[in-house]
Amino acid sequence: MKILVIQQKMIGDVLTSTIICETLRKEYPDATIDYLINSNTRPVVLENPFFDSIIEFKDVYRDSKVSFYQFLTQIRRTQYDLVIDAYGKLESNLITLFSGAKEKRSFYKWYTQFLYTKTIRRHTEPITNASTAIENRLRLVLPENRIASEIIKPKIFLAEEEKEKAREFLESNEIDPKKPLVMISVLGSDARKTLPFEYMAKVIDEIVSTTGANILFNYIPNQEKDARTIFNLTNYKTQQRIYFDVFAKSLRGFIAILSYCDVLVGNEGGAVNMAKALNISTFTIFSPWIIKKDWNMFEDGEKHMSVHLADYKPLLFKNKTTKELKKQSLELYPSFEPELFSEQLREFLHKNL
Repeated sequence: MKILVIQQKMIGDVLTSTIICETLRKEYPDATIDYLINSNTRPVVLENPFFDSIIEFKDVYRDSKVSFYQFLTQIRRTQYDLVIDAYGKLESNLITLFSGAKEKRSFYKWYTQFLYTKTIRRHTEPITNASTAIENRLRLVLPENRIASEIIKPKIFLAEEEKEKAREFLESNEIDPKKPLVMISVLGSDARKTLPFEYMAKVIDEIVSTTGANILFNYIPNQEKDARTIFNLTNYKTQQRIYFDVFAKSLRGFIAILSYCDVLVGNEGGAVNMAKALNISTFTIFSPWIIKKDWNMFEDGEKHMSVHLADYKPLLFKNKTTKELKKQSLELYPSFEPELFSEQLREFLHKNL
């Protein structure tokens, strides 16, 4: 049996959908399972034993109709028996259609349901603390009566050599392994998913004053200017604890460094999902427009905690759609003062550091 799982888009989505592959491996132990993802997300699923090969969806397929058609032809030649499309957008619709698989599953959309042999309606309310992001993906493989009892956590797998290089890198930068080490998800993927800079600076000040921890920033090269702005907004004592220039030059390098951190604190996004997959404690600050129950995976009030403006000022969200909230995100963020959740942050730090 040959199975193709499709999950394009962002790192968090790709990592989360590995649970589909793991569940399929248990259901069909002799099957060949391929995982189709965007090229830039490949590092987060390397070494994963729950699929046989990674199929990369490259930028050129999006830029060139000829290249995309050639890619679809390759998919067709593989002769998959089952395709699970967890992405459900035009590209994956076409890939599924061209696959020629006898069984094709995806999430229900009225305008694409005819492409699939089975569609699953997403549940809007979670039945466990795993979040709807986890539960709905499992519904693509398992019947409803098995969801709650067969929850799976996404996992990241690192080679010993990768971990050793990360340890040596931290030691070479004189980071004291005896002190707590905190990774800050200092910036979101865009402004609408980023706590205002002055607020993030206050959060980092609170962490250092409460714990005396050493601090690492998670940012990519084109975010350095904004990350530096946040650094400059922290107080002098905090800045002595921030190792601003200690960052990985690759995503795998970041994951290996993250594995040595005690906790991650910051904006919701891929870094939070990676921390959870490494069994690192997380304190997540959600954007006003992101639905918290969809992505607060495995929140238990101890190892994993999260905060959302709606938790404190629900009237701001009354009768507003997600689309409206996305447009108003930058207007809502100033109301999300760190003082609202500082007590929860201190409680989290006390339990995990």
